[in-house]
Amino acid sequence: MSAHPENTHVTHTFAALAKSDAQLAALADHHYSKAVSAERVEAAKAGLEKAGFKVHVVENRGEAFNTIKNLIPAGASVNNAHSTSLEEIGFVTYLKGETAWNNVHATILAESDPAKQAELRRTVGSTVDYYLTSVAAVSEDGKLAHGDLSGSKVGGVSFGAANVIVLAGANKIVKDEKEAFTRTTEFALAAESARARDAYGVPASALIHYEVIRAANPFNPGRIQVVLVKEALGF
Repeated sequence: MSAHPENTHVTHTFAALAKSDAQLAALADHHYSKAVSAERVEAAKAGLEKAGFKVHVVENRGEAFNTIKNLIPAGASVNNAHSTSLEEIGFVTYLKGETAWNNVHATILAESDPAKQAELRRTVGSTVDYYLTSVAAVSEDGKLAHGDLSGSKVGGVSFGAANVIVLAGANKIVKDEKEAFTRTTEFALAAESARARDAYGVPASALIHYEVIRAANPFNPGRIQVVLVKEALGF
């Protein structure tokens, strides 16, 4: 396996949360936590490309890390949504160190005033050169589905950022848009709620904003690139 930086959020992987959180334990061996076959990965790639997205299929975490790193030019402003997948490939760890980019996420987190931090998320955080994220589901017919509570992630992906890089493990692949919603609401939300309980001490997260991206933007078809990994990543 290619080398990649360390994941410094090991207690928030799906496997760790399924062991530590009683409410998530019932989903510990769920099929949505496992990578699908290579054939289904290729089907998703074909579906996404038919929908106009640029797709990079890689074998493992190390290749995913290097692919994303090489897609971002020096000097670019970069922000990332919270993503267990990005944590697992070490990219969040990498962003905390010295890079050739302007890490807007670090600037946002450095602001201690909640109102000012929220304004930074709304403005510079959503309009960076490169926005990094994952999704809850990738369908074999070429759709990307994701959601969040605050709207900051959906806003940056849908329109704000100049470029978007989506990282998705092979456990995110589903048949179609209908199953994408099922995976999001019945599996991903449960796992994110477990993470929120541990990270923030709240009872659960909530899917307030939900978005399905059905095709690449016809006016800017290269804006969203998808990195598909033939391993399970995140939830």
